[in-house]
Amino acid sequence: MLTAACPKLPMRVKTITRDFYVNQLGFEEVGFANFESYMILKKDNEELHFFIFLDLIPEENYGQIYIRTDNIEQVYQDMLDRGVNIHPNGSLALKPWGQKEFAILDPDSNLITFGNSL
Repeated sequence: MLTAACPKLPMRVKTITRDFYVNQLGFEEVGFANFESYMILKKDNEELHFFIFLDLIPEENYGQIYIRTDNIEQVYQDMLDRGVNIHPNGSLALKPWGQKEFAILDPDSNLITFGNSL
């Protein structure tokens, strides 16, 4: 039986990615701390995996994840309080498909969208 999906996202520099997710988004490192080319981070029930991709060109990166939440306003306010830049086209908004969403970009231009069903 399937139990969870763990997105794997590219990163160019592990320390920069770790700093963004841990210090700005509130994730914690839970695995592979001693591996230079791989990292696992977790917040609440969401686990993200990262792999080194040295040739990644951020402007050409199409990495994306969608994280569901049950309190989008609190998550959005937490991001603002932490000084996280909201994507210019991703401000908190009600979408036609019945989700309230906002989006951010990580240092490697992975698009992270947060959504709450209404």
